[in-house]
Amino acid sequence: MFDIAEELKKLPDQPGVYIMHDSRDAIIYIGKAVSLRKRVHQYFQASHDEGIKKAQMVKQIARFEYIITDSELEALVLECNLIKEHRPKYNTMLRDDKTYPYIRVTVGEDFPRVLFSRQQKKDRSRYFGPYTSAGAVKDTIELINKLYQLRTCNRNLPKDIGKDRPCLNYHIHQCNAPCQGYISKEEYRQRVDAAVEFLNGNYAPILKSLQEKMMAASEEMQFEKAIEYRDLLNSVKQIAQKQKITHNDGEDKDIIALAADDRDAVVQVFFIRDGKLIGRDHFYVKIGNEDTKEQILTTFVKQFYSGTPFIPREIMLPEEIDDHEVLAEWLGEKRGGKVYIRIPQKGMKEKLVELAQKNAELVLSQDKEKIKREEGRTIGAMKEIAGWLDLPGLQRVEAFDISNINGFETVGSMVVYEKGKPKRSDYRKFKLRTVTGPDDYASMHEVLTRRFTHGMREQEEMQEKELGAEYGSFTRFPDLIMMDGGRGQVNICLKVLDELHLNIPVCGMVKDDNHRTRGLYYNNIEIPIDRGSEGFKLITRIQDEAHRFAIEYHRSLRSKEQVHSILDDIPGIGPSRRKALMKKYQSLEAIREASAEDLADTESMNEKAAQAVYEFLHKDAVL
Repeated sequence: MFDIAEELKKLPDQPGVYIMHDSRDAIIYIGKAVSLRKRVHQYFQASHDEGIKKAQMVKQIARFEYIITDSELEALVLECNLIKEHRPKYNTMLRDDKTYPYIRVTVGEDFPRVLFSRQQKKDRSRYFGPYTSAGAVKDTIELINKLYQLRTCNRNLPKDIGKDRPCLNYHIHQCNAPCQGYISKEEYRQRVDAAVEFLNGNYAPILKSLQEKMMAASEEMQFEKAIEYRDLLNSVKQIAQKQKITHNDGEDKDIIALAADDRDAVVQVFFIRDGKLIGRDHFYVKIGNEDTKEQILTTFVKQFYSGTPFIPREIMLPEEIDDHEVLAEWLGEKRGGKVYIRIPQKGMKEKLVELAQKNAELVLSQDKEKIKREEGRTIGAMKEIAGWLDLPGLQRVEAFDISNINGFETVGSMVVYEKGKPKRSDYRKFKLRTVTGPDDYASMHEVLTRRFTHGMREQEEMQEKELGAEYGSFTRFPDLIMMDGGRGQVNICLKVLDELHLNIPVCGMVKDDNHRTRGLYYNNIEIPIDRGSEGFKLITRIQDEAHRFAIEYHRSLRSKEQVHSILDDIPGIGPSRRKALMKKYQSLEAIREASAEDLADTESMNEKAAQAVYEFLHKDAVL
């Protein structure tokens, strides 16, 4: 039994992070402290007033734990990581995590490409961004490739020059085919340099060039060509118009402002890169009645910059925040250079903060209904299901499905929903090992046994080695298991849990004559549910998602099996060569399109085997 009074006496007078648990051992709050002893003691002092929200939290604390750090800065970093992992009930949280796209120019290659990237790696590439719109980034990349006729292929140049025919882009005049040696490395590099200048905001050269080409084509009565240049010209002008100069210092800044009411808050961020406003975005923040703007902004800065790889030199806020100095130090370490957190009082910077503030207020007023609808279909729907099953605190649901065709390559799927939203990073798929033929019950027994046996093993290793909560792929167990079937499927799951000595609630989806869910089977009774409710709609989405995930996996296996069976028929192609071909080309169609020379260049292959594959796959009857 955890004795709070006794444990409070043991708290050290050192910096660190404290973690509060409720009676179900769920983490409900995470905080940092310069002195763990003083801060944690405050929660349990009769005179301490933290407001209604914190009072409710303190009533739920069944135990606490703490982690000592060497400094307040270390405590801040650890707090950010733990909050992002556990998303505790009483911490102020961003409603959505976003990753921003970059434009990547692979300048380290002999013939560089312009690519879309979700992360900024430490490689020999040059990155531009981050940008706020993935669609706009893709459009810009497409435009750059058209303007400067850069390659989009994955060929290994110059090694693969002349090994295969040029692709379609060469024939439609959108690439100069460096794969054929039709353009020198030096001339191609000049085009890449011009593209980099374009990304840096120097639009004048290309605007002038397109204007001249459009006029020349028009004078020569090549009107289709003139229209093509006109469209490209307009596209460049649109990009140039969006990137208006906001300050002439050419530095990177984020402008942050906040709008809040009694239960919702919106944070607006303007992204300024190289002195240009390249985009803006807004974030919804879940708050409590007692949360001040200072607290909300502090939490936002911690959570937002713990998840983004790019840290600007300057962050401008409408008012002071908690932990100002330690936050600036932490951000400086992440950036690799000094970061300034400022509250502008006059001039252009103050006007930018005011503009961000107005945008935040507008978003908050316009999106109140949208927020409520989204909450209704996710968190609200989960609460409905929790109410039907009497499962307070329901957050994580796992659903399973089996797919096969006449017993061929039986597979299982596991999908995960947290707070009413799919958590795709936790999805898992299973290829059945012990079951032959179409036996759904036996298949489900194997899938569930493997899932929870693996999870229990990971939990044991995590405790023995004192590893973090993200140690394994099966470590976290669900609050509810949802089976795509009624009594039979539920009983199979309960049998597995009993064999493993686990206690996890299980419900099944009871179907009508049209195979539509009409209710939930739980604790040996059928619970009717309203078809028009958000809870019913969420159950349907979970059911469909588990089925889709299983079907997709099954199709991929069938496709590979088809390729294997065809390659098996080719003389001289054994398992090692078949595996090498599949590893390099991924699909039968790609192998078929390869030349005999390319096939011979594959690991384990020789000219004779390559010629046999090429001739076999080019018979009329093969595909």
